Amino acid sequence: MKTNLNVDTQALREKILDLAMRGKLVEQDAGDEPASVLLEKIKAEKAELVKEGKIKKSKKLPEITEDEKPFDIPDCWEWVRLGDMLIPEKSKAPTKNFVYIDIASIDNKVNEIIDPKTINVSKEKVPSRARMVVEPGDILFSLVRPYLRNIAIVPVSDSNLVASTGFYVIKPINIIDFKYIFYTVLSDYVVNGLTRKYMKGDNSPSVKKGDIQNYPIPLPPLAEQKRIANKVSELFKQVDIIEKNVAEYQGLEQAMRSKLLDLAMRGKLVEQDPSDEPASELVKQIQAEKAELVKVGKIKKSKKLPEITDDEKPFDIPDSWEWVRLGDVVFNYDGMRIPLSISDRKNREKIYDYYGASGVIDKVDTYLFDRTLLLISEDGANLIARNKPIAFLATGKYWVNNHAHVVDGVDISLLTFISLVINGMNISDYISGTAQPKLTQANLNRLPIPLPPLAEQKRIADKLTRLFEDLDTIKQNLTTVS
Repeated sequence: MKTNLNVDTQALREKILDLAMRGKLVEQDAGDEPASVLLEKIKAEKAELVKEGKIKKSKKLPEITEDEKPFDIPDCWEWVRLGDMLIPEKSKAPTKNFVYIDIASIDNKVNEIIDPKTINVSKEKVPSRARMVVEPGDILFSLVRPYLRNIAIVPVSDSNLVASTGFYVIKPINIIDFKYIFYTVLSDYVVNGLTRKYMKGDNSPSVKKGDIQNYPIPLPPLAEQKRIANKVSELFKQVDIIEKNVAEYQGLEQAMRSKLLDLAMRGKLVEQDPSDEPASELVKQIQAEKAELVKVGKIKKSKKLPEITDDEKPFDIPDSWEWVRLGDVVFNYDGMRIPLSISDRKNREKIYDYYGASGVIDKVDTYLFDRTLLLISEDGANLIARNKPIAFLATGKYWVNNHAHVVDGVDISLLTFISLVINGMNISDYISGTAQPKLTQANLNRLPIPLPPLAEQKRIADKLTRLFEDLDTIKQNLTTVS
């Protein structure tokens, strides 16, 4: 099964912002004018704007208590209410053509406005929420589901920009660094704090503008704000490079895995050994073993499967191999399920893994099988592509629901090889259903698979294991910037 590269780039970004908020990302400079002086300038600037009639006088926000200060900050910094750093929003119904920014216009992966819609007021209905006047440098903060981080800076534009009333338009006063404020409201400290303390509602949980205005934030000296914003931007670019490297490697790695599986299935990964007992003899042994198990009542006699036609053979295989139906070389245990309710299972003494459509989904009491090949059948609940089941060996005792198939075989090497084949083949023709695609037991048994001699199966599995381990090692080491 595919594993993820061990690089959590989102966690890196969050750590960078956390260090920034605590004054630990860049050094303090004793020559910087302290934030206390900056606060006085902000008050004076806002008073002048009110006097000139450019903004309305804001309601005085309460003093910040010691209990509201969640961490220590440098001596030259100050704790402030976010609203004290802002000038009031502007709202106005648009009367001429405009570019509309709604929540869907924000790409919360990169926190940028990427898909605003141009509205022609003479030809189109103006959205009722299109009211917020925005300007370059404003910060849009979605009030709905703030944890999704639909947050972005309004870029420089010649267009008449209007935002949805679903945003709080954060307008930093012009004597502070708006990029510092942007990174502050993007941080876990602000987003998680607002979500945890103030978000309310069921269908569209949201926070109020007043909650954001009252939120206490750490304020550095202006010069340090600029250093912090520049450093965060620089480090984010480095993280973007790491993310790009990861994505590129994952694509290459998947292609390499697919190629190795393809070579394995065609008999081109390891050399054939003329002394190996041919697969035709293995098939005879399996049939004899199945007949004996039927005779002693351990499995039920299965319905004879049709011969494989040449049209069903997608590629050539070595002479010592055989094309076989999966159902002819494994034992299918689907019919042996025990219909127990959850309460029944919980009354049992021991706890085992519970396999469903997405793999291990719980721990439950009792068990159904020991070591067998587990095929996870798509039913629409899985997170991987719906036309591609996954197969793997499950060990120990476990419970399986009816969204997964369980098969066994005469040898662990056979099961290992079959799991590799299932994961490497295109079996979309055997997937049924559209809304909830799945691989039925009948179609599972009908799957044509290439079968090597048992000894070659072991060599193939061993070589693939080594090669896949090498790929995993590369993944673990890919954490540096190219």
